[in-house]
Amino acid sequence: MLAAICMVAACGSGSEPPSQKNEDRWTGPPPIPVMGPERPILVFGDSLLDGPKLPDNSSYPAKLEAALRARGSNARVVDAGIAGGTSGQALQRLERILDAQATKPELAIVSLGGNDMLQGRSPAETRANLDAILASLQRRKIRVLLLGLMAAPTLSADYARDFNPIYPSLAHKYGASLVPFFLQPLQGKPDLMQPDQVHPTALGIEEIVAATVDDVAEALPRR
Repeated sequence: MLAAICMVAACGSGSEPPSQKNEDRWTGPPPIPVMGPERPILVFGDSLLDGPKLPDNSSYPAKLEAALRARGSNARVVDAGIAGGTSGQALQRLERILDAQATKPELAIVSLGGNDMLQGRSPAETRANLDAILASLQRRKIRVLLLGLMAAPTLSADYARDFNPIYPSLAHKYGASLVPFFLQPLQGKPDLMQPDQVHPTALGIEEIVAATVDDVAEALPRR
């Protein structure tokens, strides 16, 4: 380490003109240009992805679109989430939302079940609703990335036993891509949670995007 420090010091002690130093300074790779046809993505979730009291440009859909475009993907991410929505309410509006899209989504990101849990709805009900949602998307030949949840530690072991397998089981059944627990990057980091300790902060959303953007890119159909 000492030798490396000395080498850096020696490089900085030459008589090279300041203007030449500025010209040779590395400023990082150039931005990747956005190319190709538009890639429509539908985010179908609740306030865990939007976050109450967060500006629109801090939501998961907005940050995800920016992250994909930074990679050169011409992504257009549509936010079809509703705060407080249960899986049953989402199922009731799914067909209407899909019919309203100007272009059929290449990928649907489904993140539901958190409000079911908060409202004490049975895991069997949540499973049935998510099953119907994925079946509808499969009929329309829309790929799915399922963002999984885990039962809150305050709930019973019986509830966790029935709730936790929902997401991997349905992903397997429908051939969907899966993020087993998309809130994992926030675990043990209370500074990334809003005061309600349920919803992520803007920085928390950025952590979730960073942890899932690869999964989204891989779930998109190959062109």
